[in-house]
Amino acid sequence: MRHGSITRLTVASAAALGLLVSIAPAVSAHDAHDGHGGHGVPAYKRIGYFTQWGIYGRNYQVKDLQTSGTAAKLTHINYAFGAIGKDGKCLVGNVPGADPWADYVRPVDAATSVDGVADTAEQKLAGNFNQLRELKAKNPGLKVMVSLGGWSGSAHFSDAVLTDAGRKALVASCLDTYIKGNLPVDGARGGAGAAAGLFDGVDLDWEWPGSEGNEGNGIRPEDKQNFTKLVHEFRVQLDAYARTQGRHKHYDLSAYVPTAPAKIDAGFEVKKIIKDFDFVNLQGYDFHVSGEKKTAQQSALYAKRGDFSVDQTVNAWLDRGAPADKLVVGVPFYGQGWTGVTGGGDGLDQPATGPAPATWVAGTEDYKALKKLADSGSYKIYRSRDKGSAWLFDGSTLWTYDDPTVLRAKTSYIREEGLAGAMIWALDGDTPNGELISAIDQGLKRR
Repeated sequence: MRHGSITRLTVASAAALGLLVSIAPAVSAHDAHDGHGGHGVPAYKRIGYFTQWGIYGRNYQVKDLQTSGTAAKLTHINYAFGAIGKDGKCLVGNVPGADPWADYVRPVDAATSVDGVADTAEQKLAGNFNQLRELKAKNPGLKVMVSLGGWSGSAHFSDAVLTDAGRKALVASCLDTYIKGNLPVDGARGGAGAAAGLFDGVDLDWEWPGSEGNEGNGIRPEDKQNFTKLVHEFRVQLDAYARTQGRHKHYDLSAYVPTAPAKIDAGFEVKKIIKDFDFVNLQGYDFHVSGEKKTAQQSALYAKRGDFSVDQTVNAWLDRGAPADKLVVGVPFYGQGWTGVTGGGDGLDQPATGPAPATWVAGTEDYKALKKLADSGSYKIYRSRDKGSAWLFDGSTLWTYDDPTVLRAKTSYIREEGLAGAMIWALDGDTPNGELISAIDQGLKRR
């Protein structure tokens, strides 16, 4: 693949980093709502992760997707995350590792509700799930996927998929919970079919089959082959259930997949799995993280030979047999930051003393907070237009992030290379008026 004068990048597989973020999805022929972008051009997927826990500290509610105009600019919402339990089944209800209060128990008042009506004590479905159902009612065609796993929720995948019986049981339990909507009873909430019709598919966020992820994850050499079998089992069971729901019913299946060639080769039989996926969401961020000793770009479109970039990631998946129209490019709505940066200049590729102070976790900050830093005048904005990247630097602290200018470059790349669309981690990082999602939406509409 070539892009202007930029030649194909080759990345040493030994350079694989422990890349820390979660996984996500694009628009297939099965998407009845997709329509066309005009002149016979299929619409691009715009997939955004909504975090289960974002309703707490960040106070980011499902209603915010409606009032900001974000929901109207999305094709898919990935609900993060559904967990896999030690028993090898989807974990939900009043058990450690699950949060039924956020998912479907919490009563939402009228002011916080998408439809402006308060939840009652008697209704079977409340919480985020009911709000997402209300959001879909206001946005016909919007799909909601459940994302299974994530960085801290992938510990039990390897054990769960060891055998054919284990794979069948795992998939059946996830379909029973999310696709069929049979939730554990919690007071008046839950019960058979309580969430039926809410979820339109499954996104697999196993980080990572066959290679290191979060501490404590099960890892086996045979994860690679077992992941292929798991994907196929999901496809078989989803299609079988779809046939009971009507002639044209289809459930999407996607995955969040890594940038590092070593991780791709350790865990993914690309030519086999891509047949069963509607699309895959490529890791497009955390190429470098604030725990590293030197500053570097976390989400560059292009990079020097031997480094990670969006273009390198796309080429890695194309080289292994994935079609361009099933590849969705991940973009961050947050930045990675370092402090104690020395060496002068623009601060990039310089030693640092550690992660930068931040609102929630040192070293990472939401875009909406970084925009305030940029607007304050205390930081200077730097850009590498040929590499499609931006960063803020005040002489000591540096933040690397995507802003609307960077996202315009990335959406141009998506269109020019015939890719499937863009995926966002995570929606709660945007400004209240949806500045970043608007940039993506406008960029993908251009011809």
